[in-house]
Amino acid sequence: MHQHSIDTEIIQLLLEGEFHAPRSWLGFHEELKGKKRREWVVRVWEPSAVEVKIDWEAGPQLGEGEPMQKLHEAGIFEWRGKSRPKLTPYRLHCRFQDGSVLNCFDPYYFQVHFEELDQHLFGEGSHLRLFEKMGAHPQEIDGVRGTRFSVWAPNAKRVSVVGDFNGWNGLKHPMQAIGSSGIWELFLPGIGQGMFYKFEIKGKGGEVFLKSDPFAFASEMRPSTASKVVHLEDYVWQDESWMENRRNQDPLKQPINIYEVHLGSWKRKADQQDRFLSYREATEELIPYAKDMGYTHLELLPLAEHPLDASWGYQVTGYFAPSSRYGSPADFMNFVDQCHHHGLGVIMDWVPGHFPTDAHGLARFDGTPLYEHEDPRKGTHKEWGTLVFNYGRNEVRNFLISNALFWFEYYHLDGIRVDAVASMLYLDYNRKPGEWVPNQDGGRKNLEAVTFLRQLNRVLFEKFPGILSIAEESTSWSGVSHPTYTGGLGFNMKWNMGWMNDTLRYIEKDPIYRKYDHHLMTFSIMYAFSENFVLPISHDEVVHGKRSLLDKMPGDEWQKRANLRLYHAYRMGHPGKKLIFMGGEFGEWREWDENTSLDWHLLETEGHCQLQHFSRELNRLYLELPALYSNDFDWNGFRWIDHIDQDNSVLAFLRMPAESFGSNEHSERSSSSDSPVVFVFNFTPVPRTGYVLGMPEAGAYQKIFDTDDSWFGGSGFNNQSRIPMENHSSHGFSKRVTLDLPPLAALMLQPV
Repeated sequence: MHQHSIDTEIIQLLLEGEFHAPRSWLGFHEELKGKKRREWVVRVWEPSAVEVKIDWEAGPQLGEGEPMQKLHEAGIFEWRGKSRPKLTPYRLHCRFQDGSVLNCFDPYYFQVHFEELDQHLFGEGSHLRLFEKMGAHPQEIDGVRGTRFSVWAPNAKRVSVVGDFNGWNGLKHPMQAIGSSGIWELFLPGIGQGMFYKFEIKGKGGEVFLKSDPFAFASEMRPSTASKVVHLEDYVWQDESWMENRRNQDPLKQPINIYEVHLGSWKRKADQQDRFLSYREATEELIPYAKDMGYTHLELLPLAEHPLDASWGYQVTGYFAPSSRYGSPADFMNFVDQCHHHGLGVIMDWVPGHFPTDAHGLARFDGTPLYEHEDPRKGTHKEWGTLVFNYGRNEVRNFLISNALFWFEYYHLDGIRVDAVASMLYLDYNRKPGEWVPNQDGGRKNLEAVTFLRQLNRVLFEKFPGILSIAEESTSWSGVSHPTYTGGLGFNMKWNMGWMNDTLRYIEKDPIYRKYDHHLMTFSIMYAFSENFVLPISHDEVVHGKRSLLDKMPGDEWQKRANLRLYHAYRMGHPGKKLIFMGGEFGEWREWDENTSLDWHLLETEGHCQLQHFSRELNRLYLELPALYSNDFDWNGFRWIDHIDQDNSVLAFLRMPAESFGSNEHSERSSSSDSPVVFVFNFTPVPRTGYVLGMPEAGAYQKIFDTDDSWFGGSGFNNQSRIPMENHSSHGFSKRVTLDLPPLAALMLQPV
């Protein structure tokens, strides 16, 4: 085939927007003319240009350089020379019919950088630093500043970068397909930070559509959906000591008391059209509040970019971009940095279980089911209106694992809470018979998802020791928080949904009926050490008609507060790490509404101030006493004293610290930091005087906390500060004490 016919064919493909390898023809090339003679060729496509000149010295003056021959009226130009010019980036001077001019470097001069090793690793799903290659990366090549774009779209006929810089014209900057990898790439000179862009994709059927960049580091503010070019290397972190300490600590033995926050509704600017707090404003308000209240970690509902506020962040379209609702990537980095400076860890909700069907997102990304399954029985969550990731596809697993690593590396997160793990593990999750496909063994387990989760956790803990990987898993799947080498899923913690459901059912009951459901408060101990549990009272429990935590409590207003204090104390004493959703600490009355701020004005009233004070003091005591956290996942850390007094609705147990915790960096009470703690609960409004309990032998016991204290809004019924031991056996112990149990209250005791 003659060169002319080849050129004609390529030109036609360019004009039709179907040329997958523009770098092979556009840009700088060496061509053979006959057997020995060589020519040097530069081809340029600048739609609508009437004249193009090439300047080898890349001089700044418009109009300099050699004229190029016009090959096609659509704006295709060519230069040919018999001697090789100086091979450096050359400048093009383009003049258009309206008299406007463009002075630019030729994007097709620059070579691709997605090399064979990258392609191989991506294809096998093991490219752990994929975020360094994919997406938009500002950089300088051969002295020319611009941005390199890369995207995966294996079934596309053509992919182009579009934005204001080219009038959103998808024919102007087609990308280069990289071998058989499905990757498309292009370096665009002159494109820098702050510019918005998308990918225009032409599918197999000829349809043309726009997609946001799956690897974009920032996005346009909703409802707009363009991706934004940013450089993440500019922020200078100041948390070296925090990161070093984290690497050398076992989080399972540390105090973990999590404050779960939806950033868009924790607090708003009422005097500024009720707008969100920014990341910077949250740094000034949320961080000192959480620290003052005695929390150890902030857990943020998903902050990855999402189009719909009402999704709370659980329908993600921009997995690598912190939401623009609250500020820039650098702003969020600063937020995390300041959290670490103030001694707070940061956990973020991460959503690898599903994604929305929004046209600009991952759904049918290249015109085909790429990230999702083609079969809706595998690829659709009907109840959520979302799509399921295809975990059996190497490239999809690679996308998700590199995303998790990205948040830890670039944003210094201390943990992730992996959302809806149960929906990933079971092929029949919320599906009727006939609506799901069994696995290769005929079972209901999603074996591909299991493989993904194990790979994810192995990589995370190898790269970032000391972090948290927490599963929101609502079934009895065995070994969720066990290491992968023992057959577990590899998380180091799991939400205890059974404990949450049972205890909330119990505490919502009128106390007169609680004796009939005593088991709801004791059953959890039967399995408390089968996993590394977090005890969650999360956002899901205070929405959709479930009522706020305070409003769940039975009785009049005084009893509601007393019940809530009692429940908080039970939660703090029960083995497991702790989590409470915002507002539960001061007794929010309303159900949570993502569209409005918490009712901070309630703190103008005494009762809510007292609840907040109670929560603060309980949290501080938790930090002071290793018995409450150092042995959360071992029978050696817990012993029942009395779990069968259902007629009086009284419970009592003992918490013991790990042996290694004779002293504690958090403790302000070094004398008692290595002592066990006794918890006694009265779940009725009936005061009980002379209540006898067996106790481990000691000289005497002292009361260290009383939820019925008048400081907290209680009755102040118990005035026992020092409780002597009695030389009588009870409850399997050789000694006993006699207590006055306050109504709807808990006592905490320690040996003197």
